[in-house]
Amino acid sequence: MKQYYILFLILSSLAPLSAQDTSECPANLSIFAEFAKVKNYDSAYAPWLEVKTHCPDLNAATYLYGERILSHKIKTAEDKSTIIPELISLYDDWLAYFPSDRRGKSQKGKILAAKAQAMFDHNAAPLNEVYAVFDEAFISDIESFTNPKGLYNYFKTLYTMYKNGSDNVTMDVLFSKYEDVSEKFAYENQKLSKTLDRIIKKEDAGELLSSKDKRSKKVAEINSRANSTYSNNLDAIISQEASCDNLIPLYRSNFDENKMNEKWLKRAASRMDAKECSDDPLFVELVEALHGLSPSADSAYYLGILKDKAGKSSEAIAFYEESLTMESDLYRKADILYKIATKLKKRGLKSQSRKYALRALENKPSMGKAYVLIASLYASSANDCGNNQFEKQAVYWLASQTARRAATVDPSLNKTAQKLEASYSGRAPSKTDIFTQGKAGEQIRFDCWINASVTVPNL
Repeated sequence: MKQYYILFLILSSLAPLSAQDTSECPANLSIFAEFAKVKNYDSAYAPWLEVKTHCPDLNAATYLYGERILSHKIKTAEDKSTIIPELISLYDDWLAYFPSDRRGKSQKGKILAAKAQAMFDHNAAPLNEVYAVFDEAFISDIESFTNPKGLYNYFKTLYTMYKNGSDNVTMDVLFSKYEDVSEKFAYENQKLSKTLDRIIKKEDAGELLSSKDKRSKKVAEINSRANSTYSNNLDAIISQEASCDNLIPLYRSNFDENKMNEKWLKRAASRMDAKECSDDPLFVELVEALHGLSPSADSAYYLGILKDKAGKSSEAIAFYEESLTMESDLYRKADILYKIATKLKKRGLKSQSRKYALRALENKPSMGKAYVLIASLYASSANDCGNNQFEKQAVYWLASQTARRAATVDPSLNKTAQKLEASYSGRAPSKTDIFTQGKAGEQIRFDCWINASVTVPNL
């Protein structure tokens, strides 16, 4: 690197490069790349600019590192007025010269989303223009548009336009885009879950992880946490508008027009179920229309909800099981099983709820929220299980262990699981209690619905 840098300084002192002279580009590419790798972006700028100016089609590194170099200059420069447009135009050139990666896979969505994010971050354009670039990225190449922050800001931009009273952004448009982006988050999370599930199964089987497995796990955990954060932020935004008071009249006004639209019916029924608007007669109409149009796992699940609402538990379970039979995708099946477990928990059917949560985990081992649900079931039974006060409180150890497992399989739940684990542990017998009772190291079995045991910690 030093030799390349010395060569660059010598050539620079002799004469400026001609716009027609591209012979120095390979050397300059090596120089700026080495500087950029160690985050010395100030030194990387001059040789990078030479390559960008004279040989824009030389190597994709010009744009990969150029993004970092210019972002650094924007952060540190007093006058950013010329650098921000330089960054924005970089994405246009990137798209012109390297629209695909080395494997020939399109990067259009990724590049356009990065451009829109830069426009958003630096207030480089009106919101409608920023949204248009995000939208082009999403529509033209959704596969490579994976950045969770970009996906969130894609919807946030539209939401801000809606709140500002934009004529083109109706509530119907807003909810439709929310569903689009939410489904994209679910798709990306599923890909990450497949990686984590594969590794979890190897760990549970006692197999040693390869270095590749360890790297894959680390990357998946980082991306899973980011996806979870921005997905939750997305839900937080829409929750301000997705009340039953808004949803019911919106879906009612559009029902006749969409009663033959399976996608619309599924989304409407799902949203009403999620917001607990299923008591309204419209929910019945949506479910009946959906089941009549195309009987599916979703429609059978919603019919189960209707039977649940009517107090017909056995019929509800029958429809839930039919839903599971009709669903072949393991991850969608896990989602249905978790939803059933949640509904059974609300009805106080703890054993049944745990049964469905465990079945969800069989299909998706990385579903940490299923462990959180089971842990809460255990904790809520502290006064119902055990033969004495010590044993009743010992249930909290089981709840704590289960909460800890949630963080192990799903890093996005780490903070939540840690809080629950600490809370449950704090309610379990103290060291003094263990010493007084002489129970250290003993196993306590719960013969109630839990039908499991826990080992008292050693002092």
